[in-house]
Amino acid sequence: MSRPDGPNTLELDSASLRYGHRSLWEDLDLRVRAGEFVAVLGPNGVGKTSLLRVLLGLAQLSSGRVSVLGRPPRRGSPLVGYVPQQRAVDPGLPLRGRDLVHLGLDGHRWGLVRPARGHAALVGAAIEEVDAADYADAPVGLLSGGEQQRLRVAQALVSDPALLLCDEPLLSLDLSYQRVVVDLLDGRRRRHGTTVLFVTHEINPILPVVDRVLYLAPGSWAVGAPDEVLTSETLSRLYGTSVDVLRVRGRVIVVGAPAQPDAARGEPGHAHQPAHEGDGGAS
Repeated sequence: MSRPDGPNTLELDSASLRYGHRSLWEDLDLRVRAGEFVAVLGPNGVGKTSLLRVLLGLAQLSSGRVSVLGRPPRRGSPLVGYVPQQRAVDPGLPLRGRDLVHLGLDGHRWGLVRPARGHAALVGAAIEEVDAADYADAPVGLLSGGEQQRLRVAQALVSDPALLLCDEPLLSLDLSYQRVVVDLLDGRRRRHGTTVLFVTHEINPILPVVDRVLYLAPGSWAVGAPDEVLTSETLSRLYGTSVDVLRVRGRVIVVGAPAQPDAARGEPGHAHQPAHEGDGGAS
């Protein structure tokens, strides 16, 4: 897939992020153009979720510069949609599918918020876009994980964003619903030129739609087309040890990348916009 033309949706210049004495990434340079689908890969603890937190305006760089749609990141921006991973919802939570989607319009505000005129139509359109009308009025906690994830995609789309930030949205989904979510996101970006930044541990479900890969490794990073980054030579250089990248029936298999069992210490958990699904704020 060729790289789309158009202005940059987000830019990082010599960007570094540290927590205490621990550096997650240093001097990261990244330009993502309108309509690109960019995968963010790497082991646990290298700062993938923290990158999303920076772009959401929930964390500050330690040094360097970041811009989203030509401006500094801003918490609660309607131009930025966020798709989290699928997670369990209390079956007794009195929240319908359309209520969950509506949080994409005002879930960042505290207190009782009166629905604005026109919001119901926007929510309905987003639900139709992800083909979730059949269960939009059902309690979210009684829906399957795949159905919930369709609604989370609708929640991200309801404000008509120019940028979608996705944090492991395929985790815990079966293969059929993984394909559904990928098709929804890719269809949106093809129809509307929406940029997608997609954090994942598993490249294969999205490999057919990805333009470029940002690979974060302990103390280093690389960015480029999948065939440029996902190679034995590049990953061996990033990890400082021998790594084999195999391609079997169109799938990428990485063998020998060191595990990072203690790497997650010092990196916050999943990025999420405040007040979604009853959350009290950013983690």
